[in-house]
Amino acid sequence: MGNDIRTVAVLGPGGVGGLLAALLSRAGHQVVCLAGEDTAAVLRERGIGVRSGQFGDFTARVDADTVLRTPVDAVLITVKHTALDEALTRIPASELGDDTLLVPFLNGVEHPARLRAHHRPDRVAPAVVRVESTRVAPGVIEHGSRFTSIDLAGDRVPADRLDALARTLSAVDPAVRTHPDETAVLWGKLAFLAPFALLTTRHRAPVGEIRGRYREELTTLVEETAAVSRACGAPADPARTLALYDAFEPTAKSSMLRDAEAGLPLELDAIGGALLRAAERHGVPVPVAARLVEEVAAASLRGRRAGRRTSRWI
Repeated sequence: MGNDIRTVAVLGPGGVGGLLAALLSRAGHQVVCLAGEDTAAVLRERGIGVRSGQFGDFTARVDADTVLRTPVDAVLITVKHTALDEALTRIPASELGDDTLLVPFLNGVEHPARLRAHHRPDRVAPAVVRVESTRVAPGVIEHGSRFTSIDLAGDRVPADRLDALARTLSAVDPAVRTHPDETAVLWGKLAFLAPFALLTTRHRAPVGEIRGRYREELTTLVEETAAVSRACGAPADPARTLALYDAFEPTAKSSMLRDAEAGLPLELDAIGGALLRAAERHGVPVPVAARLVEEVAAASLRGRRAGRRTSRWI
């Protein structure tokens, strides 16, 4: 395949995956989206429509299938962590070429190990994306943020392959950076995301209410998360993290809170669970984080039980 990235599969064409698939297709790349049959049928017929202040409004044609049938240069994995195991059945190891890059855009820090058990360890390149993008219907993407940035890592990936991926993504307009330290990239996101997700979901409140009414709890949780990040070998600055929260629109909600409101499975284990497991490994006390994970889990369980009762009554 050489060093160029010409063919790309997108596993999970939702808010992030659908946006990237459309941008890559518009730029002339061969893109195949991997999804369930109903979604794949819509994409084959209509393509992906994007409404974006940054990239404009456009429709891009894409191929779509339920499973990868021919090798590609890169697979962008943009599903939720809760759907990862099932989604991986759509990319059989037998259809991954020796140089195919697996590029997970997932929350948490533990998924690269899962992917390296599925494919060559030196072809897994974790990515972090900063964007607000939502799939409002199959093949319809609303990109709400005025920015789209991607950080690429992969300590074991050859530099020329990582650079080729960065060039491909940069050419379709997102700001892309490569980093030599995968741990720093992944924990850099988790150190911000974990307090945001846990507190907004626990209190069913947007960030404006969290940074005001629950300021003390937020500050303590940010400090706990930063301590775990540093213990894992990644830099962390609690003051900078708090400043980021203060700069957010007060109505901003975490994706975990949106999932809770919609009655969807939560990425609690990938975010909160990963934080607690790392804290235990390194002997870092995180009492606020542990309490919040327990409370969010209990509330989620109550919600699922209530949903089952309602479904029986209907």
